Amino acid sequence: MAAGGEGDVELSRAFAYLRPYWRRLSLVVAISLISTATSLAIPYLSKDLIDTALLGRDMAALVRIVATFAGLGVLGFALNVVSGLRYTRVSAEILFDMRLALYAHLQRLSPRFYARTRLGEIVSRLNNDIGEIQRVAAEAALAWVGNVLFLAGSLVMLVWLDWRLFLLGAAAMPLSLWALVRYRRRLEARVLVMRQRSADIGSFLIETLQATTLIVASNAQGRETTRFRRLNDAFIDALMAMQRVTYFAGGLPGVALSLGTAVVFLYGGSRVVEGSLSLGTFGAFLAYQMRVMAPAQALMGLYASLATARVSWRRVLEILDAPVEVVEAAEARTWTAPRGAVAFEDVTLGTDRGVLVLEDVRFEVYPGETVAIVGGSGSGKSTIAHLMLRLLDPDRGTVRVDGHDLRTLRLEDVRRHVVLVEQEPTLLHATVAENIRYVRPEATDDDVRAAAGAAGIADFIAALPKQYDTVVGERGLALSAGERQRIALARAFLAGPAVLVLDEPTAALDPVSERHVIDGYRAVMRDRTTILISHRRELAMNADRVIVLEGARIVEAGPPEALMRAGGAFAQLFGAGAGERLETR
Repeated sequence: MAAGGEGDVELSRAFAYLRPYWRRLSLVVAISLISTATSLAIPYLSKDLIDTALLGRDMAALVRIVATFAGLGVLGFALNVVSGLRYTRVSAEILFDMRLALYAHLQRLSPRFYARTRLGEIVSRLNNDIGEIQRVAAEAALAWVGNVLFLAGSLVMLVWLDWRLFLLGAAAMPLSLWALVRYRRRLEARVLVMRQRSADIGSFLIETLQATTLIVASNAQGRETTRFRRLNDAFIDALMAMQRVTYFAGGLPGVALSLGTAVVFLYGGSRVVEGSLSLGTFGAFLAYQMRVMAPAQALMGLYASLATARVSWRRVLEILDAPVEVVEAAEARTWTAPRGAVAFEDVTLGTDRGVLVLEDVRFEVYPGETVAIVGGSGSGKSTIAHLMLRLLDPDRGTVRVDGHDLRTLRLEDVRRHVVLVEQEPTLLHATVAENIRYVRPEATDDDVRAAAGAAGIADFIAALPKQYDTVVGERGLALSAGERQRIALARAFLAGPAVLVLDEPTAALDPVSERHVIDGYRAVMRDRTTILISHRRELAMNADRVIVLEGARIVEAGPPEALMRAGGAFAQLFGAGAGERLETR
């Protein structure tokens, strides 16, 4: 009962995507119904063709029947084309809604979800599993409607023509259904394994293609090729196991039906010989019987296809059911006239494994102030950045801006007035201008140039072949690390945030690039509240205040010069023995 109830819930959730399109789908079904009725009339013509036209030697009847046959054939073809094209469009729109819902849900999930879920697994479900559902929906669903209608109509005609022949042919149906149900259960398990093996390959490709330099530099090409081959072999094994079950699921029921048809041939033929059944009636019965075979076998094949789609739908639901940790309040307030005051009040946050990342953290940042947050690896520095943008919510405590609990404000306002520049800034495969303008699509060209100038990258852009129309490449890899950082700074300047969060902004830069980027930072940070997460001494020493994290807690806070003189945790991190920079996280 539990499994059945779960399946009903899954089905109802899938049908929820159909409801907005019910009128258009009803029209498709109506056209299919007319097309099916047209097709059902064609086999019956064989009765009149044999008994009236051929055996009765009636030429006029022959011409009339053949003309009717041709007209019905043309009409059925036209109706099939119309219904097929209309359904293809509707099904594509329905499946886009499904993919869009999954994509939108993924954007609402927290960094913790992405930390525990492989990117290849996500891409597999967003692309392959939704694609499989779309394939079955586009190719199979309309065929299912047509085949059910035709099968039902054909069975009615078979009973009407000769009920004894019908019962004899239907005797094999229970065996067919038994074989179908038996192998369908096995098929779902095989499909699930095959989907997982496919996702493993996708994850491998994404991971290794992003690590090409490491692989080549480590002479690991052979090892990775061997690993790729093992993954592919596992996929092939799963695919072959699925195909074997698919053949049995579709083939055995068809064999049973074929045996039933053979018995009908023998019994019906003997009645024609003895004269108790007309040749025309037997011919029409055989025409319907043969036409029943096709939709019956097609439905059995569709049943197998629906089993694969069901597995894909369950895999999609696993992501759709992943809990959203950050939800906008029902009556969220607008954050107007932001000043940029920030306060962490006894904030505690743990990981999925129960490890505390921040514990009872309390500090304030005043409007226009620059506060550097420093600490060793795993001390919770980057978590503060995620909390500021409400990518995460604290388990306990409150994060406030201008006195407002972040959880009471509109998410759109929070992410407009708080901007994060990451250690590895994200650039799109687009032009320089498009990457800078991404935070403000309505910004003018002059706005973009002003932002680039403030970030200290205008001269570099002017020297590019197409200047602001130059494409930066996948993930901005056509540019250096420093150039990517400065474009990210220009983007932050264009956004004009009240609070700027810089997370390890110069971690990957050489000293020359660092100086250029720091000059850009100073322009962007001027008169703006800035939370600077860094392991660079120069950046920390230029902050108004420093907060030192250790073991998820604040262990020291104050002006950097005073902390250095005090000889505590800050001095140990950045003193003469510590060098100019900490170990990277």
